[in-house]
Amino acid sequence: MSTELRRLRNYIDGEFRDAADGRTTEVVNPATGEAYATAPLSGQADIDAAMAAAAAAFPAWRDLVPAERQKALLKIADAFEERAEELIAAEVENTGKPIGLTRSEEIPPMVDQIRFFAGAARMLEGRSAGEYMEGLTSMIRREPIGVCAQVAPWNYPMMMAVWKFAPALAAGNTVVLKPSDTTPASTALMADIIGSIVPKGVFNVVCGDRDTGRLMVEHETPAMASITGSVRAGMSVAESASKDLKRVHLELGGKAPVVVFEDTDIPKAVEGISEAGYFNAGQDCTAATRVLVHESVHDEFVSALAKAASEIKTGQPDDEDVLYGPLNNPNQLKQVTGFIERLPAHAKVEAGGHRVGDKGYFYAPTVVSGVKQDDEIIQKEVFGPVITVQSFRDEDQAVEWANGVEYALASSVWTKDHGRAMRMSKRLDFGCVWINTHIPLVAEMPHGGFKKSGYGKDLSGYGFEDYTRIKHVMTSLDA
Repeated sequence: MSTELRRLRNYIDGEFRDAADGRTTEVVNPATGEAYATAPLSGQADIDAAMAAAAAAFPAWRDLVPAERQKALLKIADAFEERAEELIAAEVENTGKPIGLTRSEEIPPMVDQIRFFAGAARMLEGRSAGEYMEGLTSMIRREPIGVCAQVAPWNYPMMMAVWKFAPALAAGNTVVLKPSDTTPASTALMADIIGSIVPKGVFNVVCGDRDTGRLMVEHETPAMASITGSVRAGMSVAESASKDLKRVHLELGGKAPVVVFEDTDIPKAVEGISEAGYFNAGQDCTAATRVLVHESVHDEFVSALAKAASEIKTGQPDDEDVLYGPLNNPNQLKQVTGFIERLPAHAKVEAGGHRVGDKGYFYAPTVVSGVKQDDEIIQKEVFGPVITVQSFRDEDQAVEWANGVEYALASSVWTKDHGRAMRMSKRLDFGCVWINTHIPLVAEMPHGGFKKSGYGKDLSGYGFEDYTRIKHVMTSLDA
């Protein structure tokens, strides 16, 4: 007996709609491998409608005093708290994540981040007005950009949606947001919540695939395109946006080095690194998956990490003992499996290295040692529960290898030597350097990288400013 699939819909101009041409795609729960919903496969007509709605809503939303936009965002945060269990259920169905960890590790920071940007709405900053030329006063206006086309990823569908819409709305922009085609459920629920609070057209959600995202970026209406995704996707967005000089905000891949020196507390480091490497099945651009360990403690570290990995569980969302759930989709499972299958002869799988079960897309926590700097698994983003370990001889070699990849998003240093930690934080070419920890984020601090990890910042006042433009106003004192 077949089960009827739930129907998800676009949210455009204050109402839920099917795709104009009726096309849909199935949405699969990665914990079961079975479809549970359909979502619109949106085309040009849907994008045109969403952009028109956002453009029509922009002047009134832009002209609201910041206190009114703040009030709306605070209501959104409160509503997210009140409907947290609904959001958790949708996100777990989206991703297969553990229910308890989704409740404790995602809802609180999401709500906090919305409230942070609600406050940022009233803290626009610029240089003080003054006379920089005789008889003339100059001042700075910081204004919203306009309509923002935003594309969120599948690894953190809810939280990344917050990172997109919260600063954009706080600054006075309007939004057309596309969730990943594999994880639209929680974003559709967000639209229901947000749409009951903000005027119609201010927040719009359009579901679809890569072609839908391309149509959004290429559309003439948005003044800004923002994407969290792969390097390939980011380069495509940047190329498309360049044709009409849209502003672009890119948060792309990562290959975070984790540099462990000989003086660190090995058990403590292993505990922190294993959690930061395997959390969310390693599907995190900042995941602690590339460890460089001083040669004098390499063997001890590898042994301890392999033991820790063997004790970590993956499994169904309602299992309270699991650290992470499945990989998001069959293609991601194939990608992770491929990295392990293609390992060179000098590499050794110390733990894991295999799929778990035949239902859903689960993969065992894996440790690989003996790898070299130019190996594929070191240079390319695995985006799975796989931690590699390299042995370095001294600080200079650690820096060379840590920086020797095309990504530059996040990194960490583990040492008791304060001077060394400060030297490394200066020398590591990454947007974030953690010391004796890895992966915590706070709303007040920026998140974003360099090189092929993209440009622009999420979170913090810097992330808020990315959604504004600067205007110089000069007036004569004689008028």
